[in-house]
Amino acid sequence: MSDPNIRSAVFLDLDSIDQDDLDLSKLNAVVDSWQWHGLVKEGGLDEVLTGADVVVSNKVLLTDERLSKAKHLKLVCIAATGTNNIDLEAAARNNIAVCNVDGYATPSVVQHVFTLLLTLTTRFNEYTSAVKQGDWSRSKFFCLLDYPIRELDGKTIGIVGYGHLGKAVAKVAEAFGMKVLLAKRNIEDTRPDRVALHDLLPQVDVLSLHCPLTEETRGMIGADEMSLMKKDAVLINTARGGLVDEDALLDALKTQKIGGAGLDVLEKEPPPVGYPLLKDELPNLIVTPHTAWASRESRQRLIDEIALNIVAFKAGELRNAV
Repeated sequence: MSDPNIRSAVFLDLDSIDQDDLDLSKLNAVVDSWQWHGLVKEGGLDEVLTGADVVVSNKVLLTDERLSKAKHLKLVCIAATGTNNIDLEAAARNNIAVCNVDGYATPSVVQHVFTLLLTLTTRFNEYTSAVKQGDWSRSKFFCLLDYPIRELDGKTIGIVGYGHLGKAVAKVAEAFGMKVLLAKRNIEDTRPDRVALHDLLPQVDVLSLHCPLTEETRGMIGADEMSLMKKDAVLINTARGGLVDEDALLDALKTQKIGGAGLDVLEKEPPPVGYPLLKDELPNLIVTPHTAWASRESRQRLIDEIALNIVAFKAGELRNAV
């Protein structure tokens, strides 16, 4: 698949990564000619792909039809870890190599996981709102105790998905004094340090998801699973929105079947106006706009890793192959 004669490359959706705050010099150095697109419109994709040796895509869909028409295309660089926007079978059929980037966002995602968790457990939003509304000024005492605060020390966190992110979250959780339980991947997982999901759920105070979205994992946290969780348990999802049954989650939050949820991902992104999870202001729900990965440092690592993937391909190697 490899070919050192890489002369032209196109970035299909640079604006999803770069807001004029990144250094693109390493990408410029590895390919003679670049086309930079903030976001290629669907109708113009075929023309953009024509003549390109390398395509970089974060979320633009590269289907069988698109890849079959790209006669010069040799390498697709996914500007992410997930591969669901690329038809991998079609790429293989058309002799197009595909690579991704793994682990670049770990520090950023981990700090976001604990931002969500600490915001919920310290009731940060409620207390800052109370100050702005004058509740503290009207207090009879030196402090407000209107919203119960919980400590992480001594609590149990369940981690689903124990790759780079899961391991890094576990390390920080242990630093907070938390006990870590790891979920089994499936019923065939016989590793002694893993716990079946339905056995893990009643034990945890926090459930944090770090697994990919597949047909096996889609909707893995639904009404049945949430019914097994503690009434004050917190769900954190910085992985993929489809892992959680959002209707079931909305019901569980409204009826206080679980304590709260911190989400950085939704099943539909961007969410349309009136999206059910965003329609009502629920005090036990925090939603951020898929930014857990998006520190400047993380995005720069991503750009630099893509450059290294292209360098390796030109040298006859396929780095981070998928």
